[in-house]
Amino acid sequence: MADRTPPLTVDELRSLVDSGDIDTVVLAFTDMQGRLQGKRFAARFFLDDAMRHGTEGCNYLLAVDADMNTVDGYAMSSWERGYGDFAMLPDLATLRRTPWHPGTALVTADLAWHDGSPVRASPRQILRRQLDRLAERGWSAYAGTELEFMVFKDTYESAWNAGYRGLTPANQYNVDYSVLGTGRVEPLLRRIRNEMGAAGLTVESAKGECNLGQHEIAFRYDEALTTCDQHAVYKTGAKEIAAQEGMALTFMAKYDEREGNSCHIHLSLRDGSGAPVLADDSGPYGMSPLMRHFLAGQLAALRDLTLLYAPNINSYKRFRPGSFAPTAVAWGPDNRTCALRVVGRGPSHRFENRLPGGDVNPYLAVAALIAAGLHGVDNALELPEACTGNAYSGNAAHVPATLREAAALWEASPIARAAFGDDVVEHYRHMAHVEQQAYDSAVTDWERYRSFERM
Repeated sequence: MADRTPPLTVDELRSLVDSGDIDTVVLAFTDMQGRLQGKRFAARFFLDDAMRHGTEGCNYLLAVDADMNTVDGYAMSSWERGYGDFAMLPDLATLRRTPWHPGTALVTADLAWHDGSPVRASPRQILRRQLDRLAERGWSAYAGTELEFMVFKDTYESAWNAGYRGLTPANQYNVDYSVLGTGRVEPLLRRIRNEMGAAGLTVESAKGECNLGQHEIAFRYDEALTTCDQHAVYKTGAKEIAAQEGMALTFMAKYDEREGNSCHIHLSLRDGSGAPVLADDSGPYGMSPLMRHFLAGQLAALRDLTLLYAPNINSYKRFRPGSFAPTAVAWGPDNRTCALRVVGRGPSHRFENRLPGGDVNPYLAVAALIAAGLHGVDNALELPEACTGNAYSGNAAHVPATLREAAALWEASPIARAAFGDDVVEHYRHMAHVEQQAYDSAVTDWERYRSFERM
C-alpha cells in the first residue's frame, strides 16, 4: 500500500495544541451503516495518552440497527457475551482539521480486539483485507466516489417533527448543470467545498442534479482507503455544516418518487511503479486483458455482492427503468444505462459501478469491487459483449430488486464466502435480516392512505 501523507502531522497538531488553536481531537471509526462513531478527547490528553494507546468502545457499535437498538443474533456481540469492548486505534495518517468545528481535529480509527487481532467485521478492516489481496499481486487500487444529496430549507429537527412531509427543497425545479440553480445554494455549497478542502480533501467541482434541491460535490480520486476515509468525513461534515446553516441535506438513496441519490464508484489499479494495469490503448475499448477479466468478475459477482452496494430497504427503490440507476447486469463503454460503465483514456482508464446509492458504506462497496475483480482474474473469466444500446430494454440479468433477494444471494454466495470469510458473510447477512424484519413490521403512510377508508 502506498505511503500516505496525513493532512495534519503529529508535530503540527502538537504546535496547534500548544498555541491553543486546537483543543479537541475526535477519534472515530465508520460503523456498518457508514456513520462515524467515536469520542471527543481533550487535545492534550489525546497527545499524551490516546494517540499511543487508543481508546475503547462497546462492541455493540457493530451490532446495532440504524436506531442504535441492540439486536440479537450477532456472533461477535450479544447479551450472552456481555457486550464488552474493542479497541479503537488511531491511524495517524488520517489526522486532519475539521474547520466546521472550531478548535477540532479528527483521526480515523481501526478496530482491534484486546489480543491485537483486527475486528474482521469492521468495514475498514474488510477493505484492508481486499487491499492486501491486491498487494500480494503487486497492485494497488485507486477509487473515486460521487455522492449526490438533496438540500432542504428546513432544519433537521423541524424535518423530524414534520415526519419528513412538506419539506421545502432548496431548488424547486430541475437544476442539472444549471449555474443559476446552484447559485441559489452556493453559500452552503461554498462552505462545504472550502471546509472540506481545509480538511485535506481535494475538491473538484459542484453541480446541480435532477431532483428538487439535488446537488453533487466531486472530489479527486485517491488511494482506495484514503477515498473511503474521506467519504465518511465528507458525509458527516456536510450534514454538520448544513445544520449550522439552518438547513438539512440527505444522502438517502430514494427520498421521493423522482430521481434518487446515487454514489457512483470509479476504480482503477496500478502496479508497483504507479503504471495503470487496466489500460491498454491497443485493446478493445482501451482495456488490457487483465481489465477484461477484472470487469468480467464484476458482472459474475454483481448480484451476489449487491448487498454491499445497496445495504438498506430504501436502496432498492432506485432501481427503476429510465431512472439513470441501473437495472441490468451489463457493461458498456460510456453507457449510463448499464450497471458497469467503462470510461477514461490512457492512465485515467477505469470502470464505474453505478449501483450504489448515497446510503452506501464506501469501505464495503470498494471491498466488493476488488473481491469481484479478483474473482474474475483468478478464474480468467471472459468478458461478454458490450452493451452499446439501452440496457433497460435488453435481456441481461436483473439486479436484485429487494433487500430480501440481495441478502439471500449474499448468504448463498461462494464468491462472497471465499473473499470475505463465513464470519463476515454471516455478520452482514444478519444486518440485512434485522433491517428487513424492522421494515416488515412497520405500518407506513402509504398503507394508511390506501386502506384507512377505502378497504
